[in-house]
Amino acid sequence: MSENPGEVRWLSDTEMLAWRSYIVSTLRLRQRLHRELVESRDVSLIDYEVLVCLSSAEDNRLRMTELASMLGSTKSRLSHQVGRMELAGYVRRGRDPEDKRGVTTELTEKGAALLTTSAPTHVRGVREHLIDLLTSEEQVMMGTAFSRVLAHLADLDD
Repeated sequence: MSENPGEVRWLSDTEMLAWRSYIVSTLRLRQRLHRELVESRDVSLIDYEVLVCLSSAEDNRLRMTELASMLGSTKSRLSHQVGRMELAGYVRRGRDPEDKRGVTTELTEKGAALLTTSAPTHVRGVREHLIDLLTSEEQVMMGTAFSRVLAHLADLDD
């Protein structure tokens, strides 16, 4: 997609408000949720998200490539993160039983326990700082809009 300055569709005031509000609020929301998890349970938001993904998988195990995709992360960044989580005893890595070349990450009992104790803090934060601020219609609209964005971005990666 080539662009030259004459072809740029600049954002209108309404579009700019939507964009800037999304960017800044998303960043601040993630920072707030992270801070609440660290202060109450000594777990980072990204570690919590890894635990959630693993707990929702069959056998509490995912291939690293699949986990990276679910988290919107790179395999390299995720590998460092999983390494730290493995040292803490929350996950363990192993060979994929279906493809010996693949690496999996599995939720440990210690990781599952951390998820169980952290989930109420996270859910309270998500409700207080996002969900309860929206009407039911806005929640549906938001889910629809960002599902469309996610599908578009996934198609670009395929």
